[in-house]
Amino acid sequence: MAAQQVFGLPRLAGRLTADLIIRSPQEMNAIKEYSIDLRGNKVSAIENLGATENQFDCIDLSDNEIVKLEGFPRLPRLKTLLLNNNRIARIGDDLGDAISNLETLVMTGNRLTNLADLDNLSSLPNLTRLSLLDNMVCKKENYRLYTIHRLPKLKLLDFSKVKQKEREAARRQFGVLNREAEEHASRKAKTFTPGEPMPAPAVKAVEPRKPYVGPTAEQLTAIKAAIANATTLEEVARLEKALTSGQMPSDLLGTDLMDES
Repeated sequence: MAAQQVFGLPRLAGRLTADLIIRSPQEMNAIKEYSIDLRGNKVSAIENLGATENQFDCIDLSDNEIVKLEGFPRLPRLKTLLLNNNRIARIGDDLGDAISNLETLVMTGNRLTNLADLDNLSSLPNLTRLSLLDNMVCKKENYRLYTIHRLPKLKLLDFSKVKQKEREAARRQFGVLNREAEEHASRKAKTFTPGEPMPAPAVKAVEPRKPYVGPTAEQLTAIKAAIANATTLEEVARLEKALTSGQMPSDLLGTDLMDES
């Protein structure tokens, strides 16, 4: 793409198309970054940034309607990303693969609400400057310490320098990030991945069955004698059932054992 500013051309609103990218102004900004201005196009999703051909150090997507921070192709040159005044409420989990060299991220005036919404920013290994001013998450208890905990390389948060005592306080409050990484790896190890063999199921030990021991000849004789001496139909039925099932009634078993002793 020609490296030149384009002025006076109409902007296409709604989608971030390759045509819109080509038509948008490009310049060398005040800190000597080659940047592209994609502000104010009512863009709702980040897409088609492959059309930039990885030519920019800075991309400005402020004043749009973006709802989720995702959709980047691999842009290893990108160092600064400006997303002021959008509607971002979620952050994708693959930023580190696409914009791994990002150093500055400005998301002032968005809709991030919970501390957990910031977790995926930890995939950006070189992020040193971050602004989340005017997001609801800034009002959460321990917001600053939690953000420092999740982003150990952060030097500037909300335009305020991260101090060593804050790093130490974050470590005391939330522990060492590596512990969470180990827990994540442990959970991942238990997750089935397509193409990999399934782990062998645990085999529950089965206790061997005890051999069946039926009544002795003496016990059978005792049952028959009890039937002959029974005085009620219920007693006869009970003893006949015991005779056919081979299970010695407890009362006769006890008598038999006492007789044997």
